[in-house]
Amino acid sequence: MHLIAGGSSLRTVLVTGPGGAGRTTTAAATALAAARQGRRVLLLTSDRGPAPEAVLGVALPAPPVGDGSPAPWGPPVEVAPGLRAARIAVGEHFRDRARELQDRGASLFDLLGATPLDAEELTELPGAEPLAILTALRAAHTGDAPWDLLVVDMPPAPGTIRLLALPEQLRRYLRRLLPPERQAARALRPMLAQLAGVPMPAQRLYETAERWEAELAAVQRVIEARSTTVRLVVDPGPVAAEAVRVARAGLALQSCRIDTLVTNRLFPEAPGAAGDPGGTAGSWLAGLVDEQRTALKALREEFLVDAVTVCELPHLGRGPRGTGDLDELAGRARSTAVGGTGIVEGDGLTDELDGWAGPDADGYGSAEEPEAWSVEDRIAVDGVLVWRLPLPGAHREGLDLVRRGDELIVGVGPFRRVLPLPSALRRCTVSGAALRDGALCVRFTPDPGLWPRSS
Repeated sequence: MHLIAGGSSLRTVLVTGPGGAGRTTTAAATALAAARQGRRVLLLTSDRGPAPEAVLGVALPAPPVGDGSPAPWGPPVEVAPGLRAARIAVGEHFRDRARELQDRGASLFDLLGATPLDAEELTELPGAEPLAILTALRAAHTGDAPWDLLVVDMPPAPGTIRLLALPEQLRRYLRRLLPPERQAARALRPMLAQLAGVPMPAQRLYETAERWEAELAAVQRVIEARSTTVRLVVDPGPVAAEAVRVARAGLALQSCRIDTLVTNRLFPEAPGAAGDPGGTAGSWLAGLVDEQRTALKALREEFLVDAVTVCELPHLGRGPRGTGDLDELAGRARSTAVGGTGIVEGDGLTDELDGWAGPDADGYGSAEEPEAWSVEDRIAVDGVLVWRLPLPGAHREGLDLVRRGDELIVGVGPFRRVLPLPSALRRCTVSGAALRDGALCVRFTPDPGLWPRSS
């Protein structure tokens, strides 16, 4: 089994947003609209409640017990021609991994005098869902995928951001706990076991750590692939709009690309007036519409200025149920994007599904992209190097910055990331930072004791 060449050529859209924004509906409508255009689409959902089945109009079965499938989801069900959907099997994935870990650590359990848990005792623990979703992402990109597009109905935005950061974080922890140089000592363990008079941990435990590193690296390549993007969903309003800004900054901190902002459940301009002669309901709804339109206008301006497509979905007057409602939702979707001539009309939910995997025959995506996390040399003018970290949506009050050795720890609201410094900046000291035009600009001054001297 292998990842698709180049890290991933399978177009992947991760749908998230604040809780209750309509992530499942948007993911389902996006997947169905893409299938209607002839794409082969797999829709995965991590929602274990009734919403996915209600929205799709089909039952999503759990995987058969002991089916041995490497894919951590139930049997895909056909929703429409070209579209299959499945639910990620979080509980089954946890139990499989727990049994595997127990088998590999059997000798260590014997050494400690511990009794392994029986299969029926393995109860899902907190944190099982993110690991199952990451495993599903990797599995969907393994081998020759029979899909053109993968759409994933993700958890709410804060959980999704932490989930997408997890592979990098866990790989860093593994390197700290089992540094590569320590692996060279494995050949000495039999001799050490004789000297100590007790058995040493089995080789299989070290092999497990190495396998985890390989699996984490593989899923990190999927997340960081150009063909993987995030679709943010929001039900516009003052609180939700601010939650989207925080999510946008958190996604930028993890270098995740947003392809579209989907504004969901938009009311018509003047609801209720005809059937409300007294004007009470019309006035009440008009206040909601005004609040929604004000938030929508601000979000449109913020995202379009950074060339992020904005798609507007109407309120159907009911909760979408089945493919008929999803088709209506996709048909009434309206999108706008920044083109060569300014703001242009798009194709609704199917906007931005092409062109993210690299240059194509029409040249879309063929232009060289500027390095987002670039280091600007201003030594000749200001005596500093400037590391520019794009963080759209971030506020100065929510930023945190700590230099630790050869790493920079950046905090944006509730999210943090440990960034290894580029080699040139490791010979510098941090001399200041500022948030300008949606980017954190960190200034580094060369350390005279470490900076190369010109001859």
